[in-house]
Amino acid sequence: ALNSLYVLCGISIWCVCSGTHGGDFNHFPDDPEFADIIQRAEHAIENGVFPERISQGSSGSYFVKDPKGKIIGVFKPKSEEPYGHLNPKWTKYFHKLCCPCCFGRGCLLPNQGYLSEAAASLVDSKLGLGVVPKTKVVYLASETFHYSAIDRAKSRGKKYALEKVPKVGRRFHRVGLPPKVGSFQLFVEGYREADYWLRRFEAEPLPENIRKQLQSQFERLVVLDYVIRNTDRGNDNWLIKYEKSGEEGGEQKVSLDSCIKIAAIDNGLAFPFKHPDEWRAYPFHWAWLPQAKVAFSQETRDLVLSRLSDMNFVQDLCEDLYEMFKTDKGFDKTMFERQMSVMRGQVLNLTQALKDGKSPIQLVQMPRVVVERSRSGGQGRVVTLGNAFTQTFHCKRPFFSSW
Repeated sequence: ALNSLYVLCGISIWCVCSGTHGGDFNHFPDDPEFADIIQRAEHAIENGVFPERISQGSSGSYFVKDPKGKIIGVFKPKSEEPYGHLNPKWTKYFHKLCCPCCFGRGCLLPNQGYLSEAAASLVDSKLGLGVVPKTKVVYLASETFHYSAIDRAKSRGKKYALEKVPKVGRRFHRVGLPPKVGSFQLFVEGYREADYWLRRFEAEPLPENIRKQLQSQFERLVVLDYVIRNTDRGNDNWLIKYEKSGEEGGEQKVSLDSCIKIAAIDNGLAFPFKHPDEWRAYPFHWAWLPQAKVAFSQETRDLVLSRLSDMNFVQDLCEDLYEMFKTDKGFDKTMFERQMSVMRGQVLNLTQALKDGKSPIQLVQMPRVVVERSRSGGQGRVVTLGNAFTQTFHCKRPFFSSW
């Protein structure tokens, strides 16, 4: 790469010619539909239709639009995560600065939320759940993202060079701001927060066929959250879409055309490397719902049990997650293996609960299990699974055991 020193307004700025463009990274040959959506997002930004920062939440996340201004996705940059160095919302920075002893979630790796979002979508796809809007890791650059003063100065310097010295300026691979890596989740339309619909359903009970649909969708959400050990599932970060068929005589007419769907969004605080500490358990808030007291249906068992009970399937899933997680600059293979040990334990518990006909609330009351690659030592009751893995039962009961 050629480094050229330009003096702009009396300020010396090093301009590095080896910049990268988002197009160098955003290749999805196995998913042309997703690739087309990302291309539309890039074209929109190039034509001045910039992503819009979302006011809610504690991080920098953005509604991404197509060239016509329609929202097509939600982008969450790694650098703008709750404790990222470029988080534009000062509350988390103040928290980190003033309350370091209570900083973050001690069971999660910092600044890997974007990977957790994409990994949740991968698990959803592998298990055939269909509740997580498609999410992948992408690179985007936009003036509306939060950049450091240095990055913005470099961008201005490159533009100046291109204008004043075109032959040299053309050597820059990228003239604008550097792309940010993050998760891109497809935007879902017609959904509202689960809390809204759950209150409606209490006042207006659902017809039996729709109630069964809701129960089936709810069980898929439970399966997802339990496998990835989501530490942030409240009734405000999963969505429900209820499409009614029509009206007759002033009263709702429900037919086979009516349907109900769940969308599990905000999956960035999952895949812990250890089970949450007892004093801060991060419970699954859906466990308080009446749907959690109903035993898993035969439909759910037929969907996932054969896969979850197959060690080859679980190993393939771990390998797919490895290929995704290792792309992060801060990737640590030892910590990743600990994350997978927790996930394997969750899979083991879920498999047994499905076989025994348990309900979601009974599932979360089961003792915590870690399944790690065989080695000597360890705490709790240890059982060897063949020659490859060791199963450890933790003595501490989970949060819900007191119910």
